[in-house]
Amino acid sequence: MNCIIFVTALACLWASASHADPLIVTLPNGQLRGRDNGGYYSYESIPYAEPPLGELRFEAPRAYNRQWKEIFDATEAPVLCMQWDQFIEEPDKLAGSEDCLTVSVYKPKNSSRQSFPVFVHIHGGAFMFGGAAQHGHETLMASGKAIVVKISYRLGPLGFLSTGDSQLTGNFGLKDQRLALQWIKQHIAQFGGEPENILVIGHSAGGASVHIQLLQEQFKQLAKVAVSLSGNALDPWVVQQGAARRAFELGRIVGCGLLNNSTQLKSCLQSIEAAKLVRAVRQFLVFDYVPFTPFGPVVEAAEVPDAILPKHPTEIIKSGRFAQVPWLTSYTTEDGGYNAALLLAKQSNGVEAIEELNSRWYDLAPYFLFYRDSFKTIAEMDNHSQALRQQYLGNRSFSVEHYLDLQRMFTDVLFKNATQVAIDLHRQHAESPVYAFAYEIPADKAIGQFLAKRSDIYLGSVHGDDYFLIFDGAIRLPIRPDEKLVSEHLIQMLEQFVRSGTMTYDNCVFRDNVGQQKFQLVSIKRDQCVHLECVEFP
Repeated sequence: MNCIIFVTALACLWASASHADPLIVTLPNGQLRGRDNGGYYSYESIPYAEPPLGELRFEAPRAYNRQWKEIFDATEAPVLCMQWDQFIEEPDKLAGSEDCLTVSVYKPKNSSRQSFPVFVHIHGGAFMFGGAAQHGHETLMASGKAIVVKISYRLGPLGFLSTGDSQLTGNFGLKDQRLALQWIKQHIAQFGGEPENILVIGHSAGGASVHIQLLQEQFKQLAKVAVSLSGNALDPWVVQQGAARRAFELGRIVGCGLLNNSTQLKSCLQSIEAAKLVRAVRQFLVFDYVPFTPFGPVVEAAEVPDAILPKHPTEIIKSGRFAQVPWLTSYTTEDGGYNAALLLAKQSNGVEAIEELNSRWYDLAPYFLFYRDSFKTIAEMDNHSQALRQQYLGNRSFSVEHYLDLQRMFTDVLFKNATQVAIDLHRQHAESPVYAFAYEIPADKAIGQFLAKRSDIYLGSVHGDDYFLIFDGAIRLPIRPDEKLVSEHLIQMLEQFVRSGTMTYDNCVFRDNVGQQKFQLVSIKRDQCVHLECVEFP
């Protein structure tokens, strides 16, 4: 009896010590140890899926169920999923590892709270590149009011290759995200998170990913609210046609031969080194990193079990069969600067790349603006290219002098127009609130200036100028004093959103678009915010 009492006492002491140590977290797999970073705790690179290697390549992810015999080391920053990274300036842009399916949790030190709402972050990068570690959490940790969880998911051909049938279904990266969201819902309480108060947020392809996840009815069981910044499922670069053609072309490039059988293609591609597959991305680029999404989401075949996109997003929204959770979406007034700014870079002959469009517009425009596979004939495609040029430039030439007109075209076609269409569809078919804002506070240094490799041309409020005030990154520094205040307002807005489902930016209360005849839009400017009611987005 005394032995039993002694063993029980030891077990209680061990459990108490474990509970008292905030760096130790117990999961069904065993225990893990995080890191004390001064102002917050971090628990990084926690696997949520089996490594997608060998026969698991080009398959839906399988939940990670291994048992840890020792305490798992959760102090290593997450690795990039293997990718061809636009922001590596060397010719060889390969980065990352195929074994990358992890989540990373960041918890602020705040003695006034026993638990925290949760911001789940899905990174952007055109479904081709990027990673959790590239998007900072320091600003959110300084606020001290929410746990942040970052998801890593498969990218490029490894994440989105599709032949349009049940053999190579595509959307593997989206299914990674869905499994990670399920993991977070199930386990975040162990880190002090509130599973009933989860906000899922993404920017660009991350924003489009959030929207696609929201289009799953079961998403309502995984999140309370959703945020899509400068990206949604209806953007023309998100769900594209022609995926099967690109899949078989990839097979030809890497040595599988001229196949027309998806089973044989899959078998061949599973046997080839991952780096070789990802390096083949450069063969699909026609100008710099254009098109920026050669491999992305697809509508899956009817026979695919548990498909994430069984129909086009437009059809799903019209059906009303999607998660009824409050949704915030947005755009920056010059979002297209991300795509257009690289045309300001000077070539080896000293001439800006934009002038090349004067002789190659009909060749390049379909790739820049993602309608290469949208027309039945080349003549129809050329007519569309001509109409776009006439609408935005008239008879003027492509030049630095007229750059802002081109950037406006890119903004409208790639971001703003689809944001308006998405809100219009949701206000007709959604039951839960839909909110929107337009951001117009230009950064001094951000993505546009990086791609243009110059800072002497005014670009306006480019893609990411708002987002990097929430998730900080080296490409967006330094931040001005006025932007620090904007950052505080944006974070407070999101904290309110996850708590109550309503939002206020500074003194502007967001209004629901559902059932409204006019769009309800908050315009965020440097010295004020303004509520707009409009028939068309400004």
